[in-house]
Amino acid sequence: MEGGGRAGRPSGGDEQEGARSNLASTYRNQGRWKEAEELDVQVLEMRKRVLGVQHPSTLTSMANLALTRMKQGRWKEAEELLTEVMEMRRTVLGSEHPDTLTSMTNLASTYREQGRWKEAEELGVQMMETRKRVLGPEHPSTLTSMHNLASTFWNQGRWKEAEELDVQVLETRKRVLGADHPDTLISVANLASTYRNQGRLKEAEELDVQVMETFKRVLGPEHPDTLGSMANLALTYINQDRWKEAEELGVQVVETRITRFHEASESLTPK
Repeated sequence: MEGGGRAGRPSGGDEQEGARSNLASTYRNQGRWKEAEELDVQVLEMRKRVLGVQHPSTLTSMANLALTRMKQGRWKEAEELLTEVMEMRRTVLGSEHPDTLTSMTNLASTYREQGRWKEAEELGVQMMETRKRVLGPEHPSTLTSMHNLASTFWNQGRWKEAEELDVQVLETRKRVLGADHPDTLISVANLASTYRNQGRLKEAEELDVQVMETFKRVLGPEHPDTLGSMANLALTYINQDRWKEAEELGVQVVETRITRFHEASESLTPK
């Protein structure tokens, strides 16, 4: 989502509010939601009073408070804030400004989390078309918008529409980033999932194997992304009633995750 304000060096009271906002971000990244929210509210109220409701720093503070509430699953409260931010940014900055589009992305996310697919789709289409026009079809933000819209279709069981977007994103990322880039591999995994949900299990398996082998080579056999790709392949095997192969992969994933957990725990134990 969004971090602190983008203005140059702050002056006077807003320097202190900037420091509070940064501390809130630190708490948020640690999962200390209550402390993050208290600071977010303080910064927002101060900026509203000093800078005004429509000031860019005030709107960033509102967006940050919305993020803290999103992280807690408080979708309705986050939605209310993000709607306000989006509407004001449209008025002040215009509908094609990057900050306005970021607000739309975040609002669409709250709709998806609430299962409000039609509203998520409407925003998703707007964002994708605007970013294609303003940034170009190969820009990372455009591809993210396409991925998000595909996810909205996917969650409605609209596999063919999801597949069309998945393929476009994958082909572009392969061309721009290369076949081994993590974002490209995520796109391959997304397309495999779409195939799996259409019952196209052989095609899903081919992609799952490709992702797993590439992650093993690039990231190593114990990396979380590698383990996730192994779990996906196991799921494809399960859907084909290939229980033995699914079991072998499942056991590897579980044992590796347990080992990594114990190693991490030991490293945190006081000596």
